[in-house]
Amino acid sequence: MRLIETDLPDVKRIGLDVYPDARGFFTERYVESKFHAFGITDHFVQDNHSRSWPGVVRGMHFQHTAPQGKLVGVLRGRILDVAVDVRPHSPQFGQHVAVELEPNTELLWIPPGFAHGFCVLGHEPADVLYKVTAPFNPNGEAGIRYDVIDWPLANPILSARDQQLPTLAEARPQLNQWFPA
Repeated sequence: MRLIETDLPDVKRIGLDVYPDARGFFTERYVESKFHAFGITDHFVQDNHSRSWPGVVRGMHFQHTAPQGKLVGVLRGRILDVAVDVRPHSPQFGQHVAVELEPNTELLWIPPGFAHGFCVLGHEPADVLYKVTAPFNPNGEAGIRYDVIDWPLANPILSARDQQLPTLAEARPQLNQWFPA
């Protein structure tokens, strides 16, 4: 396992060591001591698994009550995984990191205070597995419009909910309340 820094200091890529042989492969996806050495000391409480079809964009979502950190990886397919800093008092507010993730090669650590989303690349479904640091709270769920990112899709497939999310500028007054300095 190796740490790969991103343009946003709080968002980190973790390269996985994969050991293939005639039977298949083996990799460690999470080793607490290694993550602590990378500065990721959050405690994970839940694993989530989603499957999305080619052309789907999911996001940009975050939790404002019991904010979640997410450790995202791909089991099948390819995604463009994106984190947007929605902490209004952060020097990186509104900036984002976009990383292409392929199966079992890298993970992306997205700390609390970041909106998260991804799109499926290629022609096969993507299975995304992510660990979170807080349970899902439907009353603490929020998001910003997906088009804060220039996605590499001509006609993205979106949920009705994601189409109705506010822009980052529209969400800013709420963000100031949810993520005070």
